[in-house]
Amino acid sequence: MLLFLLVFAVCLTILVGTVAMLMLSRTPRYRTEPEHLLTLFDKTLDKRVSVAEWHTLVDYPIRHDAYLESIRRRAQHVMEEHGRPWQVVQGGCLLSRAGRDELEAIRDHLRARLALPKPELEA
Repeated sequence: MLLFLLVFAVCLTILVGTVAMLMLSRTPRYRTEPEHLLTLFDKTLDKRVSVAEWHTLVDYPIRHDAYLESIRRRAQHVMEEHGRPWQVVQGGCLLSRAGRDELEAIRDHLRARLALPKPELEA
């Protein structure tokens, strides 16, 4: 009987510790930055991107920056209109020529915005 109580106490301690750890830990978050999108756009234009990598970044909503969210949605729209994911497997490009032109314009616009000086906050 003593062995049973000992095993029960150890299992209960492990279970309570696991539940407490899960209750106190936060959900991991991924924060898309402008550099991530620029890298993805460059890789897409150079025909080095996979379909999975594209969808990982472009299909994940950006909630911390409305401007980046609009860029993401424009890129998503380009994929819907000009996407050719079946050609990536054969060594082709993810987007048609018109899609690459649109994506290049989006990339250049984002790069130009990042080059602007950030306003300093006065204390």
